[in-house]
Amino acid sequence: MSTVKISFKLNGRDMSVEVLPNTLLVDLLRDILGLKGTKVGCREGECGVCAVLLDGEAVNSCILPAAKVGGKSVVTIEGLVKEDGQLHPIQQAFISEGAVQCGFCTPGMIMNAKALLDKNPEPSDGEIRQGISGVLCRCTGYQKIVQAIKAASQAGNRE
Repeated sequence: MSTVKISFKLNGRDMSVEVLPNTLLVDLLRDILGLKGTKVGCREGECGVCAVLLDGEAVNSCILPAAKVGGKSVVTIEGLVKEDGQLHPIQQAFISEGAVQCGFCTPGMIMNAKALLDKNPEPSDGEIRQGISGVLCRCTGYQKIVQAIKAASQAGNRE
């Protein structure tokens, strides 16, 4: 099978890679580019743990063909950390509010929260719950996750 070349921005850096036409974005990120922060859950687009930002929108990378990101910008959980290692305010809020238990859903939750807060810097609790509704967490009742996102919104969700 022949490969396709895709060029895109990944976490702010220009990328150009060759992949098989059926390569999914999650597999490109994890297996080819070595970015293991994006998790693989259901591989059906149902659990949301594989969420990344595609041109600012949260998408499930487990069902998105990698070839579809050509010319676009992809941000993964790794892309939120600053060059100096400082965590993004959303990441810090998840730690400060104790919103992490097993941590498997956390990257997907944070990426959905980032997409939400970029569009709506001061969401209500209901809007936060709606914003993360595509990500399943098996450990919590979601309350600490909502609190963390609320705290990040109050901190200003600074880049």
